[in-house]
Amino acid sequence: MMEKNEIRKNISDKKKQYSENELKTLSSGVMERLEENVVFRCARTVLMYYSLPDEVHTHDFIEKWSREKTILLPVVTGDDMELKVYSGKECMQKGSYNIYEPQGETFTDLVSIDAAIIPGVSFDRHGNRLGRGKGYYDRFLKKLNTFKIGICFSFQISDEIPHDEHDIAMDEIWTEEGYVSKK
Repeated sequence: MMEKNEIRKNISDKKKQYSENELKTLSSGVMERLEENVVFRCARTVLMYYSLPDEVHTHDFIEKWSREKTILLPVVTGDDMELKVYSGKECMQKGSYNIYEPQGETFTDLVSIDAAIIPGVSFDRHGNRLGRGKGYYDRFLKKLNTFKIGICFSFQISDEIPHDEHDIAMDEIWTEEGYVSKK
Protein backbone atom coordinates (compact mmCIF):
# COMPACT_ATOMS: atom_id res chain seq x y z
CA MET A 1 0.00 0.00 0.00
CA MET A 2 1.28 3.47 -0.87
CA GLU A 3 1.94 5.93 1.94
CA LYS A 4 -0.26 9.03 2.22
CA ASN A 5 2.39 11.41 0.90
CA GLU A 6 3.06 9.11 -2.07
CA ILE A 7 -0.63 9.17 -2.93
CA ARG A 8 -0.74 12.97 -2.62
CA LYS A 9 2.25 13.29 -4.97
CA ASN A 10 0.75 10.79 -7.43
CA ILE A 11 -2.58 12.66 -7.55
CA SER A 12 -0.81 16.02 -7.85
CA ASP A 13 1.14 14.71 -10.84
CA LYS A 14 -2.08 13.46 -12.45
CA LYS A 15 -3.79 16.83 -11.94
CA LYS A 16 -0.94 18.58 -13.74
CA GLN A 17 -1.84 16.63 -16.88
CA TYR A 18 -5.09 18.62 -17.13
CA SER A 19 -5.62 22.28 -17.97
CA GLU A 20 -7.82 24.45 -15.76
CA ASN A 21 -10.54 24.33 -18.44
CA GLU A 22 -10.35 20.52 -18.63
CA LEU A 23 -10.74 20.29 -14.84
CA LYS A 24 -13.74 22.64 -15.01
CA THR A 25 -15.32 20.44 -17.70
CA LEU A 26 -14.76 17.33 -15.57
CA SER A 27 -16.16 19.26 -12.59
CA SER A 28 -19.39 19.94 -14.49
CA GLY A 29 -19.83 16.19 -14.87
CA VAL A 30 -19.28 15.61 -11.15
CA MET A 31 -21.74 18.32 -10.18
CA GLU A 32 -24.39 17.07 -12.65
CA ARG A 33 -24.14 13.63 -11.02
CA LEU A 34 -24.42 15.21 -7.57
CA GLU A 35 -27.61 17.02 -8.61
CA GLU A 36 -29.12 13.61 -9.41
CA ASN A 37 -28.21 12.25 -5.97
CA VAL A 38 -31.34 11.65 -3.90
CA VAL A 39 -29.62 12.65 -0.65
CA PHE A 40 -28.57 15.99 -2.12
CA ARG A 41 -31.96 16.58 -3.79
CA CYS A 42 -33.82 16.03 -0.50
CA ALA A 43 -31.38 18.00 1.65
CA ARG A 44 -32.35 21.45 2.88
CA THR A 45 -29.08 22.32 4.61
CA VAL A 46 -25.86 21.26 2.89
CA LEU A 47 -22.24 21.58 3.94
CA MET A 48 -20.10 22.22 0.86
CA TYR A 49 -16.69 23.73 0.15
CA TYR A 50 -15.57 26.68 -1.96
CA SER A 51 -13.12 25.00 -4.31
CA LEU A 52 -9.46 25.67 -4.91
CA PRO A 53 -8.32 25.66 -8.57
CA ASP A 54 -7.20 22.00 -8.42
CA GLU A 55 -10.40 20.69 -6.79
CA VAL A 56 -13.80 19.82 -8.25
CA HIS A 57 -15.09 23.31 -9.08
CA THR A 58 -18.04 24.20 -6.83
CA HIS A 59 -18.49 27.99 -7.19
CA ASP A 60 -21.26 27.99 -9.81
CA PHE A 61 -23.00 25.04 -8.16
CA ILE A 62 -23.05 26.82 -4.79
CA GLU A 63 -24.40 29.99 -6.38
CA LYS A 64 -27.15 28.07 -8.15
CA TRP A 65 -28.29 25.97 -5.19
CA SER A 66 -28.00 28.70 -2.55
CA ARG A 67 -31.31 30.03 -3.89
CA GLU A 68 -33.08 26.81 -2.85
CA LYS A 69 -30.99 25.38 0.00
CA THR A 70 -29.00 26.67 2.94
CA ILE A 71 -25.38 26.21 1.84
CA LEU A 72 -22.77 26.13 4.59
CA LEU A 73 -19.08 26.67 3.93
CA PRO A 74 -16.13 26.00 6.21
CA VAL A 75 -13.97 28.72 7.69
CA VAL A 76 -10.58 27.84 9.19
CA THR A 77 -9.99 29.31 12.64
CA GLY A 78 -6.70 28.24 14.16
CA ASP A 79 -6.61 24.44 14.13
CA ASP A 80 -10.35 24.07 13.66
CA MET A 81 -13.13 24.64 11.16
CA GLU A 82 -16.39 26.41 11.76
CA LEU A 83 -19.29 26.89 9.38
CA LYS A 84 -20.91 30.00 7.98
CA VAL A 85 -23.89 30.41 5.68
CA TYR A 86 -23.12 31.30 2.07
CA SER A 87 -25.00 34.50 1.20
CA GLY A 88 -23.44 35.42 -2.15
CA LYS A 89 -20.07 35.95 -3.83
CA GLU A 90 -19.96 39.52 -2.60
CA CYS A 91 -19.77 38.26 1.00
CA MET A 92 -16.72 36.06 0.41
CA GLN A 93 -13.24 37.03 1.56
CA LYS A 94 -9.88 35.30 1.19
CA GLY A 95 -9.02 33.51 4.39
CA SER A 96 -6.63 30.80 5.45
CA TYR A 97 -4.72 29.05 2.66
CA ASN A 98 -6.09 31.61 0.13
CA ILE A 99 -9.50 29.95 0.26
CA TYR A 100 -12.51 32.23 -0.11
CA GLU A 101 -14.65 32.08 3.02
CA PRO A 102 -18.05 33.55 3.89
CA GLN A 103 -18.35 36.30 6.49
CA GLY A 104 -20.98 36.64 9.17
CA GLU A 105 -22.34 34.57 12.02
CA THR A 106 -21.03 31.11 12.79
CA PHE A 107 -23.56 28.36 12.06
CA THR A 108 -23.91 26.12 15.13
CA ASP A 109 -27.05 24.02 14.49
CA LEU A 110 -25.02 21.02 13.32
CA VAL A 111 -27.89 18.53 13.71
CA SER A 112 -29.82 20.37 10.98
CA ILE A 113 -27.18 19.57 8.33
CA ASP A 114 -28.76 17.04 5.94
CA ALA A 115 -25.72 16.30 3.76
CA ALA A 116 -22.02 17.10 3.66
CA ILE A 117 -20.20 17.36 0.32
CA ILE A 118 -16.54 16.81 1.08
CA PRO A 119 -13.42 17.32 -1.07
CA GLY A 120 -10.40 15.08 -0.90
CA VAL A 121 -7.04 14.56 -2.52
CA SER A 122 -8.05 10.92 -3.01
CA PHE A 123 -10.71 8.40 -1.99
CA ASP A 124 -10.79 4.62 -2.11
CA ARG A 125 -13.68 2.20 -2.69
CA HIS A 126 -14.07 1.64 1.05
CA GLY A 127 -15.06 5.28 1.58
CA ASN A 128 -11.69 6.29 3.00
CA ARG A 129 -10.60 9.84 2.32
CA LEU A 130 -7.16 11.36 2.03
CA GLY A 131 -7.06 15.11 2.65
CA ARG A 132 -4.27 17.63 2.38
CA GLY A 133 -2.81 16.50 5.69
CA LYS A 134 -3.91 19.10 8.24
CA GLY A 135 -6.86 17.10 9.63
CA TYR A 136 -9.41 19.95 9.55
CA TYR A 137 -12.19 17.90 7.98
CA ASP A 138 -11.60 14.79 10.10
CA ARG A 139 -11.73 16.81 13.31
CA PHE A 140 -14.86 18.65 12.18
CA LEU A 141 -16.71 15.65 10.73
CA LYS A 142 -16.49 13.88 14.10
CA LYS A 143 -19.00 16.47 15.32
CA LEU A 144 -21.51 15.67 12.55
CA ASN A 145 -23.99 12.86 12.29
CA THR A 146 -24.93 13.44 8.67
CA PHE A 147 -24.60 11.75 5.29
CA LYS A 148 -21.13 12.39 3.85
CA ILE A 149 -20.54 12.47 0.10
CA GLY A 150 -16.98 12.69 -1.17
CA ILE A 151 -16.53 14.22 -4.61
CA CYS A 152 -13.46 14.06 -6.82
CA PHE A 153 -12.26 13.41 -10.35
CA SER A 154 -12.15 9.75 -11.41
CA PHE A 155 -8.34 9.82 -11.55
CA GLN A 156 -8.34 10.61 -7.81
CA ILE A 157 -9.71 7.18 -6.85
CA SER A 158 -6.97 5.06 -5.27
CA ASP A 159 -6.91 1.31 -4.68
CA GLU A 160 -6.45 1.72 -0.96
CA ILE A 161 -5.80 4.65 1.35
CA PRO A 162 -4.03 4.15 4.67
CA HIS A 163 -6.40 5.19 7.45
CA ASP A 164 -6.40 5.55 11.21
CA GLU A 165 -9.19 5.56 13.80
CA HIS A 166 -9.42 9.37 13.62
CA ASP A 167 -10.03 9.34 9.83
CA ILE A 168 -13.69 9.78 8.88
CA ALA A 169 -15.01 7.64 6.01
CA MET A 170 -17.52 8.83 3.42
CA ASP A 171 -20.94 7.25 2.91
CA GLU A 172 -20.70 7.72 -0.86
CA ILE A 173 -18.16 8.91 -3.40
CA TRP A 174 -19.01 10.49 -6.76
CA THR A 175 -16.90 11.39 -9.79
CA GLU A 176 -17.71 12.65 -13.28
CA GLU A 177 -18.31 8.98 -14.18
CA GLY A 178 -20.94 8.60 -11.44
CA TYR A 179 -21.20 6.68 -8.18
CA VAL A 180 -18.06 4.86 -7.03
CA SER A 181 -19.33 1.53 -5.76
CA LYS A 182 -17.91 0.30 -2.50
CA LYS A 183 -16.04 -2.95 -2.15
